[in-house]
Amino acid sequence: MSTGGTTTTTSTTSTNSATVIPITTTTHHRRRVADTMSTDPEYNISDDDNDGSNNRNAEISDININNCGVFHHYHHHHHTLIKYLLVRKKLPENIVFRVEEWVLSVVTIMQSLRSRKNMVRTVFGLLLSFMVASVFFKFSFNVDDVNGNLLKRENGIFVLPNFKNDLVNAQRVLSESESSSSGDFVQKRQMKEIPVPEIWMKPNSDSHYQCISRPRNRTITGSLTNGYILVHANGGLNQMRTGICDMVAIAKIMNATLVLPSLDHESFWTDTSDFKDIFEWRHFIEVLKDDIKIVESLPPKYAAVKPLQKAPVSWSKASYYRGEILSLLKKHKVIQFTHTDSRLANNGLALSIQRLRCRANYQALRYTNKIEEFGKKLVDRLRDNGEPFIALHLRYEKDMLAFTGCSNNLTAEEAEELRKMRCKVKHWKEKEIDSKEKRLQGGCPMSPREAALFLKAIGYPSTTRIYIVAGEIYGNNSMDEFRSHYPNVFSHSTLATNEELEAFKNYQNRLAAIDYVVALESDVFAYTYDGNMAKAVQGHRRFEGFRKTISPDRFNFVRLIDSLDKGDISWEEFASKVKVLQSNRLGAPYLRQAGESPRLEENFYANPLPGCLCNRSEEEASKQQLNKPSLRVASQR
Repeated sequence: MSTGGTTTTTSTTSTNSATVIPITTTTHHRRRVADTMSTDPEYNISDDDNDGSNNRNAEISDININNCGVFHHYHHHHHTLIKYLLVRKKLPENIVFRVEEWVLSVVTIMQSLRSRKNMVRTVFGLLLSFMVASVFFKFSFNVDDVNGNLLKRENGIFVLPNFKNDLVNAQRVLSESESSSSGDFVQKRQMKEIPVPEIWMKPNSDSHYQCISRPRNRTITGSLTNGYILVHANGGLNQMRTGICDMVAIAKIMNATLVLPSLDHESFWTDTSDFKDIFEWRHFIEVLKDDIKIVESLPPKYAAVKPLQKAPVSWSKASYYRGEILSLLKKHKVIQFTHTDSRLANNGLALSIQRLRCRANYQALRYTNKIEEFGKKLVDRLRDNGEPFIALHLRYEKDMLAFTGCSNNLTAEEAEELRKMRCKVKHWKEKEIDSKEKRLQGGCPMSPREAALFLKAIGYPSTTRIYIVAGEIYGNNSMDEFRSHYPNVFSHSTLATNEELEAFKNYQNRLAAIDYVVALESDVFAYTYDGNMAKAVQGHRRFEGFRKTISPDRFNFVRLIDSLDKGDISWEEFASKVKVLQSNRLGAPYLRQAGESPRLEENFYANPLPGCLCNRSEEEASKQQLNKPSLRVASQR
């Protein structure tokens, strides 16, 4: 499963008369290839060659095949039937010779029986002949290739099974079943493995595993509740997703009942979709039923009660909710949180709370079947030829550029349009921004051109399939240079038909959910800005086995690309330095660290380690350390 740059080694061993069978030695991923067969022209006997047919038959039978290690054959005179089979090539020559030798052996034994001499030798010969015959018929029309490997003739095509790799055999059978339905069995007959280039390899994480099981003593008992929490999730889809997970944890901290969340309809996208339109709401309630109580709506007793509206303090500890917020909840019985984004600390929480956040995010919050199935259908289309693909979160959209104040590579008119938009949004407090300075600080999303050169420097060939995980890219002709480097660019709009998109096209959050599914399942996920989707997807990919995720070092990258544009460094030097920059930013396991302030530290949902992922190696080392003192004490007794 790879693209350009992959090398396979093919060795072709031939005899003077045998059919040439190419044997490919490969490893790891698979690719369908057509069988290839060729015949040595020196012995390509045709019906038109009547004058020299007898002489050529003699040449064929006189060949000393022992030089190629296949079989011995020294008979110069064959039966008429044998000659016919050799000329017509009805069967492989070594099978014809073996049959002839077996028949001659039987004839010799029968003559010995008639003479009644050497009876013991004759009986032994008979037994040996029957054994050879049984083996022959058991492996009928199976032949050995020139290296001694078993070649099986199937539908007129020789197949080289690799018994050392059961997976490859299973894949070959699958390929045959697919080809039989399409009729193109030659092209899809065999699978061959090819080495996986390093650019597609996921980082090593063998010692890590998911550890989010609910402790037995943490299961809720009884029906007592301190009150009801109404949640109005705010922001885009991924911001609302992580916010809802925090609300689940907060409800647990306060022993409160959570009412099914409502979603934001007034953000930039103005999407009218609600929770049930995007998530499997029954599944959400079922998965978390032993953690907290979730209801579809307020009970009649509290339906007419005006809830207390409250925006919790961002990045708060559990003590904030057990103290100030819990007292308000007990007093009013119903409280509505008007904001859910980043309302719970990344670190410093009980392990049981951290794991509950992960159960909510990775198990309970499942997209509707319609969204999940459509997203996986797009993944199948991207991998139609068995090729890997990159999901690129190219966050060069109008709202993000206006929010960050970045206008690199845009025209003066486009930059002014972004400035006006930023000034109109009241809660975007930063109004005057120096775009050039912010870019040099690594605070701007990569432009499409920068993203293309970034991927090219890392080593991804121009044939790489790239799925754009984003809305409409801002700026006239912004994607032109990107496509000049990578023409195989796709999105949900280009992979799906208009009929398929009909149910989603007017709902940006549903389209974002589809993109989330594709990004999660991609071979490589890369992002150009640390937005909410980048955080949510990279954390989910870590949780699912540390799938390869490229996190760009934008601070140093912009300096390198500026030096390249000025001619200060060559392309080779630029590419080499980019590879060094990214060598430890490919999604490998590392511990999330608390920062000077919650705003500056790594987000919990971007890296749920520690909390939801555990390390077997560290656990075994800890056990050994605990056992050492007891061993010393025992030795002193």
